[in-house]
Amino acid sequence: MSSGPPSNRRPLRAARRWLAGRSLRTRLVFALLALLAVVSVAIGGLTTVALRHFLIERLDAQLAPTVMRGDRPGRPAFPGTGPAIPAGSPSGTVVAEITGGRVTGARTLTSSPSSDDPFPDEQSVPVGEVATLADLPVGAEPRTVDLGARGDYRAVARQYWDGRVRVVAIPLAGVQETIWALVAAQAGVAAVGLLLAGVAGALIVRATLRPLNRVAATATRVTELPLDRGEVALAVRVPAADTDARTEVGQVGAALNRMLGHVADALSARQASETRVRQFVADASHELRTPLAAIRGYAEVARRGRDEVPPDVAHALRRVESESTRMTSLVDDLLLLARLDTGRPLAVDPVDLTALVVDAVSDAHVAGPEHRWQLGLPEVAIRVPGDAARLHQVVANLLANARVHTPPGSTVTTTLAVDTGSAVLTVADDGPGVPAELQPEMFERFARGDSSRSRAHGSTGLGLAIVAAVVEAHHGTVEVDSRPGRTVFTVRLPNPTSDA
Repeated sequence: MSSGPPSNRRPLRAARRWLAGRSLRTRLVFALLALLAVVSVAIGGLTTVALRHFLIERLDAQLAPTVMRGDRPGRPAFPGTGPAIPAGSPSGTVVAEITGGRVTGARTLTSSPSSDDPFPDEQSVPVGEVATLADLPVGAEPRTVDLGARGDYRAVARQYWDGRVRVVAIPLAGVQETIWALVAAQAGVAAVGLLLAGVAGALIVRATLRPLNRVAATATRVTELPLDRGEVALAVRVPAADTDARTEVGQVGAALNRMLGHVADALSARQASETRVRQFVADASHELRTPLAAIRGYAEVARRGRDEVPPDVAHALRRVESESTRMTSLVDDLLLLARLDTGRPLAVDPVDLTALVVDAVSDAHVAGPEHRWQLGLPEVAIRVPGDAARLHQVVANLLANARVHTPPGSTVTTTLAVDTGSAVLTVADDGPGVPAELQPEMFERFARGDSSRSRAHGSTGLGLAIVAAVVEAHHGTVEVDSRPGRTVFTVRLPNPTSDA
């Protein structure tokens, strides 16, 4: 069953949605103001009800003696003039005479009695305006009666000593004015009180949550650290003043410090493991270069010896040479990556990127004559500080990647330009492209996109990893944008200079 009509629940849902996107400080201040508003309304309502009850009891006390006193001495009722009004009645008091269940005469005071005029002015009232008074039960307790345009009255019906039934009604206008004045005063006081409470509450909540802000700032500084790579000194901690376990914020701060300690230990263990792996790769790569060179040399000597070898043996020797050459290239790539991982500085000399790109594209044209190679260069030579051999390897690897992973007849376009303080090298092809989900992994080691791009030759899976490592060592960036029919690699290198 529903707890309430939808129209009543809709404002609550709207308030919850509004608060859902607000800060804890805003929600606390809002809750404080809402609570104070409810308390103010409750106190104001109870005060108003109590005052109204008190004022009506006073009117009832005024009615009791008037209905028992009878007509005022010296002001008797005369035929046709209606009943006399009891002495001491306030202005606006109405007295009606009831005969046969209907009002046969009525009078009202137009002014209040005073010491100067103990007999205030009276005037007749049309019986039609006070006909409701005939419905009052005789002898009952005073009750409120609505006399239409005249407003609400507190009235009582009594049978007098002379046998006549009369109704005395005192207006409630004064009571209602007092009540409305009280409500207005309460509303003003409540509004000022809520405003002051909101300001004070916001200041108090801000001061109370300041330690939580410092905890959040610590967590933010941790998120800005490069935890995904390299050696990380995770020295950021929550201040000791914000780790008091007796407070909720202190418990959060202490828990965050414990978590950061565990993360720091895990990062240290990861770094130590990576260091050992890199050192092993570097040592193994270095040690493998000598036996690989020997294998390749002996195979070549055996194949070119004076004694003729059978064709199948010659073919096997050529395959040994080819695979040893390929394995030597793989070992060289691994050794280069291991050296870059250890932060070994590269040579920093002025490098003519224009000439370097021309040479790399020429080499790629020779290696892949079945592709169409296009070149776009500026009118001036572009130079950057760096290692010429490694930058040549970057360009060569990008061109080799385009050649290997696109079908024959594809167009590969290499351009070089200067843009916003960086030398920009782009290598674009019109091959099948790389799916978006694979693009973030393209610069990882041994990552391949063979499921989306054709593969005419084998590859080590280290080419793009070397590109990313060398570019990063030159404080540059490399990006890829790929879709079916167009793949673009963009390399940006800082601090370019131009020569006419």
